[in-house]
Amino acid sequence: MTVHFIGAGPGAPDLLTLRGRNIIASCPVCLYAGSLVPKAVLEHCPDGAKIVNTAPMDLDAIIEEIKAADAQGFDIARLHSGDLSVWSAMGEQLRRLKAEGIPFTVTPGVPSFSAAAAALGAELTLPGVAQSVVLTRTSGRASSMPDGESLENFGRTGATLAIHLSVGNMAKVVSELTPHYGADCPVAIVFRASWPDERIIHATLETIEAALEPDITRTALILVGPALKAEGFAESCLYSPDYDRRYRPQTADSPWSEWTEGDD
Repeated sequence: MTVHFIGAGPGAPDLLTLRGRNIIASCPVCLYAGSLVPKAVLEHCPDGAKIVNTAPMDLDAIIEEIKAADAQGFDIARLHSGDLSVWSAMGEQLRRLKAEGIPFTVTPGVPSFSAAAAALGAELTLPGVAQSVVLTRTSGRASSMPDGESLENFGRTGATLAIHLSVGNMAKVVSELTPHYGADCPVAIVFRASWPDERIIHATLETIEAALEPDITRTALILVGPALKAEGFAESCLYSPDYDRRYRPQTADSPWSEWTEGDD
């Protein structure tokens, strides 16, 4: 018996890895975070599978459900939204499973910031503008932020910020980032990225609070940074005709020439 933790992606049921889909289809038990994982993903479960919505359950109850399946020798598909590496509460579950000696696997999923960037048609790292993306959040009831991980500190870098779980703290986001990015810095809010009711709000740090629609109170990602609207950025060297690279050496003396000898 194995518990298979699977990143179910940002919302669209077809933004699921083939591996994830195949594991779901092979498991007689599925535990899913019903507040964020769409029911369409559950259509991959086999006929007769036991499907449990863990949204109203506490950690103890979830582990007891896993232990019950373990006692029967049933594999479990454990679905969380987005990717499991951030804000999934997987770590505390794995700690319990290790203590119980219950084996597990982890299958990554499409993260929400990737789906949001795709919805915007945006590259978050542009030459000479931004070369880093910071995934962060503001403090909330479930988790506080470590002292050094403040929006002000991240704002000093000038990187593109993908701020999760914080649409209800917009005033804080604006006040802490404006001194570092400027009031005219572009901001985008992507509500329910990849879902049928996806919405996008374009604004600046100065105008975003007024532009925010009152019914958007959760499942929305805030993106901040000059890369969102940059136009005059330089082209990367990657596709420059005179850039010496492994698959396009410029001379016989190129350190990469030996990699392509005989390729033709």
